[in-house]
This record gives sequence, structure tokens and C-alpha cells, in this order.
Amino acid sequence: MQNEVLKRLLKDKAAIVGALVLVTILVLSLLAPLIAPYDPNAIDTFNRLKPIGTPGHILGTDELGRDILSRLLWGGRISVAVGFFAVAFAMFWGVLIGLLAGYYKGFFDTLAMRFMDILLAFPYVLLAIAIIAALGPGLVNAMLAIAIVGIPYYARIIRGTVLSLKEKEFIEALRALGASDFRIMFKHILPNSLGPLVVAATLDVGWMIVAASGMSFLGLGAQPPTSEWGLMLSLGRKYIRVAPHLSLLPGLMIFLVVLSLNLLGDGLRDALDPKLRD
Repeated sequence: MQNEVLKRLLKDKAAIVGALVLVTILVLSLLAPLIAPYDPNAIDTFNRLKPIGTPGHILGTDELGRDILSRLLWGGRISVAVGFFAVAFAMFWGVLIGLLAGYYKGFFDTLAMRFMDILLAFPYVLLAIAIIAALGPGLVNAMLAIAIVGIPYYARIIRGTVLSLKEKEFIEALRALGASDFRIMFKHILPNSLGPLVVAATLDVGWMIVAASGMSFLGLGAQPPTSEWGLMLSLGRKYIRVAPHLSLLPGLMIFLVVLSLNLLGDGLRDALDPKLRD
């Protein structure tokens, strides 16, 4: 089965391009300490607002003379990491809540799902802003806020899958053999639910990156002088007429990462779709 999924995924050219772009950005970001030409926070007021192609500063400099290329490389480490960690946090709690709610149903299911409904009733941006307002601005708090907003997404997915799987014959057989609820949930139901979760997580990382960048753009996420794409975009908007590259370049990086994740997520969804199996 795994070989069939991989073969279908490799046939999807858009997914392969997305994966290559994503891996390239991830590798460059991880290697930032080695390949970045300058300290991302090094101020050089004599070389401020230099355009793209300036000798020694291939992507120019910002309003404080800091090298844009170096800040983009270091910013990738933060922006991408925030997206992945936020998805991991949201998935962990969402899967746990959805798994227990779908398996046991009853009072816990009603209570948990109604709470998820309350979270879903609020516009995600307003809810994230409200959480950050309670916790205080900062990158970690912004990551936590967007992760909390994403929990209902995974809880709903896993609950629906559990409700369909728990009535299958092999689950009934396991109960008859005396298997514990813990073993049934985490050894049999959860592994059979990984397909939809992987696709959802792949697509959701892009949303988390955009949300975290949006919080930084509003001044609620990363704070100066942190190299983070959303913050760079926010600071650059003041100079959009004289130095548009200050906003365009971090915006382009966000666009490329989100696009590559969406292409990869679409490819995984098609590869894992049972209707496409031969």
C-alpha cells in the first residue's frame, strides 16, 4: 500500500515541485548560520535601503542597513518552525480530544464537541488576537494562540474517522479478544486515521505560517529585531515607495512556502484517496 501511494505521489509533478521548493527553503534556512553572509541584526546605517543587486548585498538592505538575504535565511528558521510547531501542538490535542470523544461518545463527546463548536464560532483571527491579548504579545504566545485556534480542525477530523472505524469488524474482534480500549484506540484506530491527518497537517502548516506572519505584521507576534518574515513585511511597508523589496521579498518567501505546502498537500490527498487505487 505504501508503495502504491508513493508511486502515485511521484507521478504528480506539481506535488514533486512543491516538495522540492519546500525542501530547498528548509535546507537553506537550516544552514543559515553557515551560509548567511552577515549577522541578520548587524546595523550599518551607511548602507541603509540599498536596492537589489548592490555589491556585497545581493538582495539589498533594510532601513537600518541590515542585509536582507541574511534576514530572510534566518527568518525562514523562525517562520517555518512556528508553522510546524503550531501544527504539532494543535494536532496532538485535537487528535487526543477527537479520539476520546469519538470512541467513548456520551457526556465527554458532547462536552468536548460543544467546546470545539464554541471555538469554531469565532473568526480565527479575532480569537487568536484575543488569546494573544490575554497572554501578551510575543512569538511564543502567537504560536500558542494560532495552535489553539487549530485544535477543533483536527478534533473534528479524527472524531469522524473514529466513529466510522469503531464499528468495523476488526474492532469488534479485538474487543471480543479482550483488547483494552487504550490498545484499540492507539494501536489500531489511530494508525488507520493517519492518512487524513497527514494531508490535513500538510495543508495546515501553510495556514499556520500565514497566521503567525499576520500576527507579527500586526505587532502581536515576533518583536524587533527578530528576523521573521511577517515582521519584516510589516516593517518594510513604511518604505514601500522607496524600497518595495523590503516587503516584496519576505512576502514572496511566505508565498513560496505556502504554495509548495499546498501543492504537496494536494498531491498527498490524491495519492491517499482510495478511489484512485487500481
